[in-house]
Amino acid sequence: MKGLLRYLVLLAVVVLVAAACSSDDSDSGTTTTAASTETTAAPSGDVTTIDFWVGFTDYRLDWSKETAAAFNAAHPEYNVQVTGFKAYNDVWDATVLAVDSGQPPALIHFFEAATRQALDAVTPDGDPYFKSVTDAVAGRTEILGEPVILDSVISAARNYYTVNGSFYSMPWNTSSTVMFSNMDMLKAAGITEPPATWAEVTAACDAIAALADGPSSCITWPNHSWFVEQSLGQQGELLANADNGRTGRATEVYLESPGMLAYLEWWKSLSDAGHYLYTGVQRDWDGTTAAFYAGDVAMLIYSSSDTTAINETGTESGFEVATTFMPRNGDVDYVGNLIGGATIWMLGGLDQVTEDGTLAFLNFFSNPENAAAWHQLTGYEAITTEAIDLLVSEGFYDENPANKVASDQLAAAKNTPASLGALLGNFVGIRDVITIAIEDILVNDLDVATRMALAQEEAQKSLDEYESLFGG
Repeated sequence: MKGLLRYLVLLAVVVLVAAACSSDDSDSGTTTTAASTETTAAPSGDVTTIDFWVGFTDYRLDWSKETAAAFNAAHPEYNVQVTGFKAYNDVWDATVLAVDSGQPPALIHFFEAATRQALDAVTPDGDPYFKSVTDAVAGRTEILGEPVILDSVISAARNYYTVNGSFYSMPWNTSSTVMFSNMDMLKAAGITEPPATWAEVTAACDAIAALADGPSSCITWPNHSWFVEQSLGQQGELLANADNGRTGRATEVYLESPGMLAYLEWWKSLSDAGHYLYTGVQRDWDGTTAAFYAGDVAMLIYSSSDTTAINETGTESGFEVATTFMPRNGDVDYVGNLIGGATIWMLGGLDQVTEDGTLAFLNFFSNPENAAAWHQLTGYEAITTEAIDLLVSEGFYDENPANKVASDQLAAAKNTPASLGALLGNFVGIRDVITIAIEDILVNDLDVATRMALAQEEAQKSLDEYESLFGG
């Protein structure tokens, strides 16, 4: 009975979200538009179709289709069809409806913060939506001639998606937060190395503000809860109980922790001093990069997923770009940054022929050559150690050292619940609570502790409501 209730709740949420017709950046997990009409072409003959739904419609979708076509050519008994959607939640909404109609895809692309949501999703019969990759591989080292890459996945991603000892989904577009600096501007202010700590950032901004022809602001990054989560990981602090939901279901959130308040107090201090540029738009990925390219700020903290584009555009704009770790709180020991991005989930209930083809494709999709090519194209992490080794042997990192910064940052993290990140019910909603609170603090000059106390109440209520439906 509870399984049916959970399923009906999932379906009701899809209807409400679709009716809202809201729009946002794809990485925020909010709904935008319907699926792309373009899919990979089906070959002639008797083949097994594998539907793969992806939360991209740009050049990243093109790469996915080209890679699927290469797999199809190597395995003519299969046809992987890739369909693009504008956002991760569009993929999710379509999946819920497809499960309801009895025609789900074999694979879906969903973002990291929704891992708890994916694990809790059940069919009307109470069966889990998804099958663990570990269980499906069942100890095999190759499937249809494709080597299994699970053991080679970089530890930060493998550990994030491992729950109760089982590797549930296959990481794909994985990122972290790094800082990009306009070194021409920093050197003009007498700064020869990008700042590594909050105090060094503040000092650098004071120096830049003193320049006669300097920018009106100094640094920017999107107002998105992900950056808060990164800072908590750096400081070794948890976002939720039960070891960030890693040793049990998270039932409490910690939005008033010392690390949370310290980070937001520093952020507000930069804003109060005129150093932090707030574009006035939540989750404004485009606006913050535009400010960096235009020379309106000297530093940009951002996702490593755009490392390639930011370095190329900065060079084209005529200034030297340095890529470094995300600045940290120098008053506490560094624990580690965590991942962002998304992963690929395999639907349960597939027949054996389809499941084997699906697993073979998953491992082909991120084999060393493909994972290296994906990294070079985008800046997302080279998702396996074998891909990193390949890039090193080819000299790619010697020529493009910026592309290895995020990998080095993730490798430097300690394997703790804080640096892994939280598994949390209704994480998307809780992220919104944090993001809205930050905007209040920055725009309305509210006291950090007072505003986060209100956010704590709202976020805890959201988690309680989720756990009443999906918990224990």
